[in-house]
Amino acid sequence: MGPAPISDREFVQFQRFIFDAAGITLSPAKKALVSGRLAKRLQQYRLDNYGEYFRLLASGEAPEETQTAIDLLTTNETYFFREPKHFDFLRQHVAATHRRTETFRVWSAASSSGEEAYSIAMTLADCLGDAPWEVVGSDISMRVLQRARAGHYPLERCKHIPPAYLRRFCLRGIGAQQGTLLIDGSLRNRVRFTPANLNAALPQLGSFDAIFLRNVMIYFNNDTKRKVVERVLPLLKRGGHFYIGHAESLNDITKAVHMLAPSVYRKP
Repeated sequence: MGPAPISDREFVQFQRFIFDAAGITLSPAKKALVSGRLAKRLQQYRLDNYGEYFRLLASGEAPEETQTAIDLLTTNETYFFREPKHFDFLRQHVAATHRRTETFRVWSAASSSGEEAYSIAMTLADCLGDAPWEVVGSDISMRVLQRARAGHYPLERCKHIPPAYLRRFCLRGIGAQQGTLLIDGSLRNRVRFTPANLNAALPQLGSFDAIFLRNVMIYFNNDTKRKVVERVLPLLKRGGHFYIGHAESLNDITKAVHMLAPSVYRKP
């Protein structure tokens, strides 16, 4: 027999857990997601219910398990060149502003398993050539950062990569690796992945010409959004671009950046 179904009371405990850990607000509609993603962890520890698993996390006796639970509850599906107009904007921004003696730096601030960071890297490699550039990807989940560093993906995640970029920057798997794609090592070496919790003090990352903070604020309440944006924007250079998801808005969140187009902002 498997564990008992998650109760409303237990779900509320995990709502508080992930809000405290990552600032994410889980709606009641996410109850099945929480139950499904954590079920195997209960089986791993031979626990009868979700309350027992929550008590294990709350005890502080299993910090690695706490990180595993955070990983499971914060991981979101993504794919290459999602919201493609942003990469067109990035290309125009580079062409208009980049001094080729300076390193053009972009931060993918909620990089998940790396598809966004590598999409940025392909764009920069294409339009900057041998000029210096760097991409930094960060996420709260150590598990997805490991996957991002490997740069190894199922082919179905890659259908939006432009054909010229596929030929130039990607290696198609053969034999046992059939159905997968590997980002070429020369590109992977230009992308650095590091852990960062947007709801806590940020690590020393330097300053950036562009910051992508896309499709993560939809999980935050307005107070958390304001705090996250207040932490992130000081790292954006004057004249730099700030990208958010098309379903997101900075209305009532900040006046520190001005909208250039829906979901694209500039720091004056």
